[in-house]
Amino acid sequence: MTSVPQTPTLPLTFLGPEGTFTESALLQVPNARNMPRIPATNTAAALHMVRSGEAAAAMLPIENSIEGGVPATLDAISNGIELRILHEVVVPVSFVLLAPAGTSLADVTAVGTHPHAWAQTRDWFGSRLPHATHVPAHSTAAAAHQLLEGTDAFQAAVCAPLVAEQTGLNILAAGIEDNIGAVTRFVLVGLPGTLPEPTGADKTTLAIPLPEDHPGALMAILEQFASRGVNLSRIESRPTGQFLGHYIFNVDVDGHVRDARVADALRGLHRVSPGMKFLGSYPRADGQPPLIQPYNSDAAFGAAAAWVDSLN
Repeated sequence: MTSVPQTPTLPLTFLGPEGTFTESALLQVPNARNMPRIPATNTAAALHMVRSGEAAAAMLPIENSIEGGVPATLDAISNGIELRILHEVVVPVSFVLLAPAGTSLADVTAVGTHPHAWAQTRDWFGSRLPHATHVPAHSTAAAAHQLLEGTDAFQAAVCAPLVAEQTGLNILAAGIEDNIGAVTRFVLVGLPGTLPEPTGADKTTLAIPLPEDHPGALMAILEQFASRGVNLSRIESRPTGQFLGHYIFNVDVDGHVRDARVADALRGLHRVSPGMKFLGSYPRADGQPPLIQPYNSDAAFGAAAAWVDSLN
């Protein structure tokens, strides 16, 4: 299992403040609990700490099962000084309603939380506390800390379960999310170094610019994967910001760069899109190995290469 980079003098950073789902994800990485952790105010700040050598790695959200990819993370990792994804964690999105001791559900007329959390619990409040109003906060954890400071703006806060452990606030209700089973995928990002070893259940992330917009341009990229039996588990287009119609395709593929089929696909992709960026090969969070046809196995690629070399 991949662990965080062991750099004694450097902390880890995450999208803060403390108590967010991002910190929960970071705490699931081996060795993370034993290292200092510093919350960052935003994605750019977290990655700046990594790129400048102030932090060993940063944990960031990259994909949500309800809302899709997280643009800020996708863009920040793909642009600027080269980075590598080292590890991924999938965290269930479950919310709790917290309040100071002595507060009951009947006392709650206003609720503080981040707008995204409110949107994912709106149905629960509509049926249980229909008269409660929403007071926006910078984050779910920030709302809880406002309660600790004695705010008069609201009586309860919607937060991640970790906040209850860290603050000691009472849980008035748990599992209040509207989409049961929703998850968020997080990635641990560091500077290039030693790649995690292949496990047989890996994922590779790439940022592939479309060099020229013409009929079949995207097909030229996709066929590099299809012809080698490499499955794409995610593909998203992101504008480069240069001009309208110019995109980068951010993709996750099943497999490790050291797998023969993946390596061969990357060789083909580099011919089609020389500006492609390799963003890392790392173990899948679910541990599920891909289904590989015999003719796409490492042995089959090796045998084919040996046959061509024999044609002298």
